[in-house]
Parts: sequence; structure tokens; C-alpha cells
Amino acid sequence: MSIPPEIRGQKYISLITFRKNGTAVPTPVWFSEKDEKLYIVTRSDSGKSKRIRNNSQVRIAPCTLRGRITGPEFGATARVLPPEAWQWARTTVREKYWLARLSIRSKSNVYLEIEILS
Repeated sequence: MSIPPEIRGQKYISLITFRKNGTAVPTPVWFSEKDEKLYIVTRSDSGKSKRIRNNSQVRIAPCTLRGRITGPEFGATARVLPPEAWQWARTTVREKYWLARLSIRSKSNVYLEIEILS
């Protein structure tokens, strides 16, 4: 499915992941867009990346910097990208956010790919 207009061009989205017991955990994140998918950088040991490894079903919604939801939620699937796909995912994030260009690299960063469900 294509990226909904409520998400396209926003600065932040709320990435809602789910614990093993089903509890929703919303997190405001930076994201980039490419080929009708969304890309997010996070640490490999973060809660959201661990939850996505256990359950790829997520929800996303436009939000403020502090995570206040400002529009509708959409169902999606998420996956951790393999390292060979990180370079172009990193480029799309850096093109959108100038702070992402700073040299604060971490060996434990991973990139997530979000595909919106129809």
C-alpha cells in the first residue's frame, strides 16, 4: 500500500510496537520515506527493535515530538533490515534530518523498514 497522506511528509510518527503480553508501546520516531516504505534508525538493543523481532505487526500514526498522536493510526509490518541495505536507508534519513548527519554513529544501530498494510 502507498504511504497515507496523513503520514507523508510528517516530521515524526508514533511507532506502536507490542510486548509479548499484547501491551502497546508507542514511541515517537524520526522516519524517512522511499518506494512507499518508511525507514527508521534505532539501536539494536532498544525495546522497539526487540519487540519487532518478536512481533512484526506494528501501528503507526502522525505525532508530535513528544508523542501526542495528531492523526489516524495505520496497521503496518516492520522488519530489521540486513546490513547491506543500511547505506541507502541511512542516506534517506540523513536527507530528511540534518541532525542525523552528525557523526554520532553507533556500532549497535540498525535500520527498520515499515510497510503499511492495505
